[in-house]
Amino acid sequence: MASVRRLGAFLGEVRTEMKKVTFPSREEVVGTTGVVLITSVIFAIFLWVADVVILRLYNGLNNLLLGQ
Repeated sequence: MASVRRLGAFLGEVRTEMKKVTFPSREEVVGTTGVVLITSVIFAIFLWVADVVILRLYNGLNNLLLGQ
């Protein structure tokens, strides 16, 4: 019986805490999603450019040192 009371108390606390929660509006969700998508694309482009530059530097150094 004690576990049933503890469960009831826990669920009561959950209900109290859920009343304090504020959920974002649709406009806020759309706005932050756009920011995340744009940031992800910019970061992906940056990583691609960095990868190309490092690869070309590596190949150039490799050709210079090994004479291939």
